Amino acid sequence: MSGKLISQGPAVTGRLFTAGLVISWYSSNIGVLLLNKYLLSNYGFKYPIFLTMCHMTACSLLSYAAIAWMRIVPMQAVRSRLQFVKIAALSFIFCGSVVSGNISLRYLPVSFNQAVGATTPFFTAVFAYIVTVKREAWITYVTLIPVVTGVIIASGGEPSFHLFGFIMCVGATAARALKSVLQGILLSSEGEKLNSMNLLLYMAPIAVVFLLPATLIMEKNVLGITIALAREDVKIVWYLLFNSSLAYFVNLTNFLVTKHTSALTLQVLGNAKGAVAVVISILLFRNPVSVTGMLGYSLTVIGVVLYSEAKKRSK
Repeated sequence: MSGKLISQGPAVTGRLFTAGLVISWYSSNIGVLLLNKYLLSNYGFKYPIFLTMCHMTACSLLSYAAIAWMRIVPMQAVRSRLQFVKIAALSFIFCGSVVSGNISLRYLPVSFNQAVGATTPFFTAVFAYIVTVKREAWITYVTLIPVVTGVIIASGGEPSFHLFGFIMCVGATAARALKSVLQGILLSSEGEKLNSMNLLLYMAPIAVVFLLPATLIMEKNVLGITIALAREDVKIVWYLLFNSSLAYFVNLTNFLVTKHTSALTLQVLGNAKGAVAVVISILLFRNPVSVTGMLGYSLTVIGVVLYSEAKKRSK
C-alpha cells in the first residue's frame, strides 16, 4: 500500500505542476489583455506604441535572464546573416500585430476584440494557401464559414462598434497569422529552427529598434508625459512595469505549457481562454453587450473548435 502511495506521489506532483502552469498561463494572458485595455482606454494612457515598446524591452531583458542566467532552455545561436534577416522580418510583422492589437483596445471592448481575434485560423488558412499554395481538405475550409460568419454577426450586433478599432483588430489578427505561416517557412531548415524562447530572445530587441523611432515620431514627448504623469500618480509606473513583465510571462508560460502538455492542449485551452477573457472583461468594464453579439461570438468559437478538429483529423 505504501509503495502505491509513493509511486503515485510523483504523478500527483506532476499533475499539480501542470495545473499550476495552466493557471499561470491563463492569468498572464487574460491579465495582460485586461491591463492593456484599462491603461489604453479607462486610465487614459493613449500611447499604444510606447506601451508595446515597454513590453518588448521587458521581453528582451527577461528572456536574456531566463536563458543566459537561469538556463530555462539552452541558448541557440543565430548562425548566419540570412537567418538574422529572417528573424528581423518576423519581428517587424510581430510588432505590427502587437501595436495594432493595442490600438484596437483603445476603441473596442475586450469581448469584441476577442471575437475578431478568434478568426486567426481563417487568416492562417488564407496565407498558407497564398504563400505555400498548400491546400487543406475541403472540410477544413467549410469549418471556416462559421468563424467568419460569427464575426460578421457580432460586428452588426456590437453596441460599441468602432470602424478604425475594427480595422486595427483585423490587421492585428491577420499579422499574427502571417507571422505564424512565415515562421514555419523561414525557419524550417534544421540548422535555423529556434524554440519559441530563443526566437523571442532575438525578436524582442529587434522589435525595440523598430518601435523606438515609431514612438518618437508618432507619439511625441511620450516619455516626458509619462514622467509628468508619474509625478501626479506613481501607480502608472507600477502599472507599466507589471504590465510589461506580464507580457513576457505570457510567452514563458505559453512555452512551458506546450512543453509539459502538447500543442493541441494549448489550442483547446486557447479557445476556452477567449471565452473566459470575454466574461471577466464584461464583469470588470461593464461594457454593453447584445444577444446578437454574443451569438456571433459563440458561432465563431464553435467554428474555431470545428476547424481544430478538422485539422487534427486531416493529419
